[in-house]
Amino acid sequence: MATPPNLGRRVRADSTAVAALSFALVAVVNVVVAFSPPNTVGLSTATIAHTFHSPQAHPLIPGIRQRIGRGPYVVALPATTGDDTDEAGSYDPQAGELTETEIASAANDLVSLTGGGSIDLPDEISQSFMQYAMSIILGRALPDARDGLKPVHRRILYAMSGLGLGPSTSHRKCARVVGEVLGKYHPHGDVAVYDALVRLAQDFSTGTPLIDGHGNFGSIDNDPAAAMRYTECKLTKVSSVALLDDLGSDTVDFVPNFDGNEMEPSVLPAKLPVLLLNGCAGIAVGMATNVPPHNLNELMDACIALTAATEDGATAMTDTELFKLIPGPDFPTAAVIIGTEGCNKLYETGNGGVVIRAVTQVEQIVPRGLKGGRARTAIVVTELPYQVNKAALLEKIADLVNDKKLEGVADLRDESDRDGIRVVIELKKDAVAAVVQVSTVTALLRFLFAFHEKKIIFVFLILHGLQS
Repeated sequence: MATPPNLGRRVRADSTAVAALSFALVAVVNVVVAFSPPNTVGLSTATIAHTFHSPQAHPLIPGIRQRIGRGPYVVALPATTGDDTDEAGSYDPQAGELTETEIASAANDLVSLTGGGSIDLPDEISQSFMQYAMSIILGRALPDARDGLKPVHRRILYAMSGLGLGPSTSHRKCARVVGEVLGKYHPHGDVAVYDALVRLAQDFSTGTPLIDGHGNFGSIDNDPAAAMRYTECKLTKVSSVALLDDLGSDTVDFVPNFDGNEMEPSVLPAKLPVLLLNGCAGIAVGMATNVPPHNLNELMDACIALTAATEDGATAMTDTELFKLIPGPDFPTAAVIIGTEGCNKLYETGNGGVVIRAVTQVEQIVPRGLKGGRARTAIVVTELPYQVNKAALLEKIADLVNDKKLEGVADLRDESDRDGIRVVIELKKDAVAAVVQVSTVTALLRFLFAFHEKKIIFVFLILHGLQS
């Protein structure tokens, strides 16, 4: 029987004042309490809404507004005529999900100029870019707040479920999964699909992996995964139970795929706040998101508390009370969060930074090749900030030592293994560990800030209307 994952908190905060979620967590609880489309909130795209509002908009745009407005997410503002009063980013529970074909058709209408036989270059560029932006924003780069997945991740998990790759089955070649996804649901490059699959299986990139990988799936040193013909995969119990279990219970809508020959779910019936649990990063056109991962136990405590606060006669939870339940992000590689002011701003406004620092300890070790010799002082790094390339970090420290910009280092080696990270910085006999530590931090901050204290920008794209 597989050993259950350690659900204890990995990242520690250095202050008793802790930060927690407000906007995003309220939305997630709505999904957990009652997973149904009327209880969810859509994305509001200011750039698209402005273009559809513009007095100089093309005459076809009012009709296109109505077509796009049929979808559950009213991305553009509705036509100015009639009784429709939906606002940008509002949710229409009576409308069905838009298919990729309908989105592409509506976008193509933007570039269908009428009459004249000539094309105005500024209008053509503007309308063509709008078509591209809509495709990237709605169908490629940003996760859905309901299941926390991008379209490619959702299609990978659904395809694996269709292949019968459950947690109790044997592993199957990743090339078989990638081919299934490409042929039925995601007509893009095989490298992009395989890279997305690999990331879902990396325990140093994803706090709660959704895919169980067998083979070489890369390392924290930024080593690439083996080719898809060598690696194998299957679903983890978390993805099978928390994301795919209720697909056959008429919980979500199914829409045609890109060629209309297959059906795929518009969203997975998530039982967990996956967007906050594993985080997500994506860059679209005019907007981006970078959500850090969080601890499962803390998220569930907050969900339970928020659920209890919605009952009749209960007092609504305040931000301060939420701050006591979740001390901040919890990264797969652990490390220490420096200060909580950034966390407070992060959760209150949706835009802020979290500074994290590596964990070190001072040890007395005997230099290699000198058995019985005098022990030397060494600084041992056991935890690194999230998404830090360990090999590149060691290379940068070595360059600083060779350039005489970092003094007191006698040897530098990587003793990491399957049990964890262990980077040994052996000091000279007359060196003071505390001084070398400060010098290392100062030098790295000067030359490579992102490698030692990584600032995570946390931009929520789902802020509009999340607090009700």
